[in-house]
Amino acid sequence: MEARQGSHGSYRVEIIRKAIHLCSIAIPIYYFLTPRTVALRLCATVTVFALTVDIARHYYPPLEQLVNRTFGWLLRSHEADRDRKRLSGATWVLISATLALWIFPKIIAITGFCVLIVADMAAALIGRRYGRHKFLAKSVEGSAAFFLSALLVVTFLPKIEYALSEYLVGAGAALVATIVEALPIDLDDNFSVPMSFGAAMWAGYWLFLPSMQIYWFG
Repeated sequence: MEARQGSHGSYRVEIIRKAIHLCSIAIPIYYFLTPRTVALRLCATVTVFALTVDIARHYYPPLEQLVNRTFGWLLRSHEADRDRKRLSGATWVLISATLALWIFPKIIAITGFCVLIVADMAAALIGRRYGRHKFLAKSVEGSAAFFLSALLVVTFLPKIEYALSEYLVGAGAALVATIVEALPIDLDDNFSVPMSFGAAMWAGYWLFLPSMQIYWFG
């Protein structure tokens, strides 16, 4: 998500946010090496805990103070807003990871989540530093960085048969995710990106590669 100006908005802090965001690459790596039921159980447990804490901080002042002292400098303004009571980006990452593991075939969930981590980071850093031309709610430069990074993820991640058509399906899903990421919608990118990418990629396999064993990885 391209950063906004404000008290929480320095480029240095954005780099730190994205470095922490990059650590969540452990989720798709763990999922690739672990049976679906085991990974889903663990991810769901962590998500429930994070969601509980994230909601509780808005209603229990001592917890809010603890969170603000520890992580307040990393929170965006809308995440720290006491009136709107929004979830943090980290919680949305866990929610989308759990849903992706539950809904999508393993290869799609892993690819979609890697797209979120890598492409979203590229879009935020490039868009904030070099964004000059508007594209929907973001910038041409940031969205271009998102799309190219998503293509790299699609190119290098495992495929079922490594057919050209699989790469084209992945490229189409990357384009869909790029547009969704740039839309002026009040939905966290950490949720909308992997969900839109996953839905588009799954639809691509279903429409153009119906005979391919999409559940080959699990």
